[in-house]
Amino acid sequence: MNPVDIINEFYAPGSLSREILIVHSKAVAEKALSVASCVSHLNPDLSFIEEAAMLHDIGILFTDAPSIGCKGKHRYVCHGVLGRKLMEDKGWPRHALVCERHVGVGLTIEEIKSRNLPLPFRDMVPVTLEEQIVCYADKFFSKKNSSNGKEMPLDDVLKGLEKYGSDKAQRFMEWAKLFK
Repeated sequence: MNPVDIINEFYAPGSLSREILIVHSKAVAEKALSVASCVSHLNPDLSFIEEAAMLHDIGILFTDAPSIGCKGKHRYVCHGVLGRKLMEDKGWPRHALVCERHVGVGLTIEEIKSRNLPLPFRDMVPVTLEEQIVCYADKFFSKKNSSNGKEMPLDDVLKGLEKYGSDKAQRFMEWAKLFK
């Protein structure tokens, strides 16, 4: 599989959304592979990690996020489930789960219900080592045009996650300890 070929099926050449997605995804893939090397004794699937990191945000195209060139009709929080659907339709179910489960540090059914999020009622929390690695690596990179591709410091990542609850920051810190 070539993730860029899949991206090219949906994102117009030269478009802002494609440029941001590619730069962001390459940064996440590089970080994810670096993280995976720290836990090589757990035998992470490196090829899958690289592919999944490149495709984890493929669903952003269908969201209403004009600052990153996306003119869809869905709220940004939906990009994970939209990416899952796209990847399942393409026949890549493992990659699909990474798309769905990477949002935040994962969303539980309770959070989806209590926050009235426009998402299916199911747990969307990274389960496998590979899902956790991609999710963890993703948090270090913003898709904002001015910072795309530049790694954020750990403290900034934690501050951002704490807005959504101390449990989010705690889950991230558990990964930080595992992946160092």
